[in-house]
Amino acid sequence: MGTPQRSTAANIQHQPSGLRRQANPKIKPSTIAVYVSVFALVLVMVSIGYHEPKKAAIVSNAANIGSSNQVDQTSVDNVVATGVAASVAQAVNLPIATSVANLAVSASSKSELAQSSDSINTAKPQIIGSGVTNRFVTSYTVVAGDTATILGVKFGISSTTIEYANNLTSDTLAVGSVLQILPVDGVIYTVKTGDTIDTIATKYKADRTRLVLYNDLDVSGLVPGSKIILPSGDLPTNERPGYTAPVATYTYNYAGAGTGFGGRTWNIGYGTPDGPYAHGNCTLYVYNRRVALGLPVGRNWGNASSWAYNAGRDGLSVNNSPSAGAILQNGGGLGHVAIVESILPNGDLSISEMNASFAGGGYNVISGRIVPAGNVSSYLFIH
Repeated sequence: MGTPQRSTAANIQHQPSGLRRQANPKIKPSTIAVYVSVFALVLVMVSIGYHEPKKAAIVSNAANIGSSNQVDQTSVDNVVATGVAASVAQAVNLPIATSVANLAVSASSKSELAQSSDSINTAKPQIIGSGVTNRFVTSYTVVAGDTATILGVKFGISSTTIEYANNLTSDTLAVGSVLQILPVDGVIYTVKTGDTIDTIATKYKADRTRLVLYNDLDVSGLVPGSKIILPSGDLPTNERPGYTAPVATYTYNYAGAGTGFGGRTWNIGYGTPDGPYAHGNCTLYVYNRRVALGLPVGRNWGNASSWAYNAGRDGLSVNNSPSAGAILQNGGGLGHVAIVESILPNGDLSISEMNASFAGGGYNVISGRIVPAGNVSSYLFIH
C-alpha cells in the first residue's frame, strides 16, 4: 500500500512543476539576438531613408560629374541595404517582412530606371550640331603670299565667303590689309529696321532654323544695326562686290541739225539714268553718254570746270582738237560739258548736251547744238 502512495505523491508533486513551465515560457537568447539585429537594421534603414535617384539634378548639370557619382552610389547603397533587410526579415518570419520586401523591390526598380535614363540621355542629339566652337567673326592681317583661295583653305571656308565679307573683286590681297574671317561659309549681314527673320532667310537663301540658332535670335531677336552670320547664305547679284547696275537704254534723236529752235539748236530728249553726278545736270548726261559710247570717263571729276584737269590726271588726252565722241569743256564758274556727236564738213561741231543755257535747253533737258568752226579752238576736248 505504501508504494502506490509514493507514486501518487510523486505524480502530484510533478504536476505543479509542469503548470509553472507553461505559464512562464523561456525565450532562447539566439532568438532575442535575431530580433534585436533586425530591429536595429530597420532603424538604420529608417534613419538613412530612401531617396529617389536625383536624375533631374544630373540632367540639369551634366558637367557635375562628382555629384552624379555620389547620387549613383547612394542609389546602390539603398538597393543593397533594403535587399539585406528583406532577406533577414523573411528568414526569421518577422511581421514586417512583406513591407521590407516591397521596399527592396521598389528600390531595385527605381535604380534600374535611373540607369536606363542615363543611357537615353547620353544618346540624345545636340540641338545645335554646328561643330564650330567659335561663332564669331575674327580679324586677319594679310601677309605676303596670301590669296583668298589660300586663306579659304587655311580657315576651312570658301574663297567666295572671304571675298563677300571683305568686298573683294579678285583673289589678290593687299599685304597688310585686315580681313574679316567668318567661322563658316556664308554671309555677314547688318540688320536693318523692318527686317524679319523670314525676309532675311528668303533673300539670302539661308536656312531659317540654322540662322536663328546660330545667332541666338530666339533669345535676343533682331536688333537693327547689329551684325549676324547667315550660314550657307548667298549674296544677291546686285549686292556682290564689283557689281555695276546696267545702264538703262534711252532712245534719243541725235539727228535733225538745222531744225527746230531757230535752226541752231534742237531737242533730243529728257532725262538720263542716275549715276555719280547730280541729276539733271550736264555732267550726269555726259557721263552716261560716254558710257553708252564705250569711252572712258571718270566718276569723281567734280564740277564741269575741273573735268579737263582731272581727266588729264587720270591719263586721258586733253587738247584743243575735237573728235567724234570727245567731251567738249568750257571753263568759268561751274563750267559746262557736252559731247561732240560729229564734225561737219565745214568744220562746225554738232554736239549734244543737258542743262544748256541756250534756247530749247534747260534742267534735265537733252538738246543738240551747232558750234561754229570759228569757236572750236576756244574749247578743251577730252578724248
